[in-house]
Amino acid sequence: LVEAVWLNESEVCSLDDLVQASGLSPQELQEFVESGVIEVVERDTGSHVFRANCIVVARTARRLRDDFELDTRGVAGALNLLRRIRELEAELKDAYARLPRKIG
Repeated sequence: LVEAVWLNESEVCSLDDLVQASGLSPQELQEFVESGVIEVVERDTGSHVFRANCIVVARTARRLRDDFELDTRGVAGALNLLRRIRELEAELKDAYARLPRKIG
């Protein structure tokens, strides 16, 4: 059985949705929110609301926790490093695209 979800920047999900989709506990997710790894869109509603693409981050966090037996601080550190790698790869790709090319 495979579950597919289309994730984009405009969709949001609740804490309960994130718990169900990720396999993380509400306490673990709260620690990731406090460390800045997972961003909350709205706090005024009495419960946290997240962008749906946070599901990917939360699932990655669960895999890191399970596969490498990391605590939440270790997972947060690994996620920050992965985010920074993606940013640097995007910068490198942009810089490479601006390089002059020889034709022919």
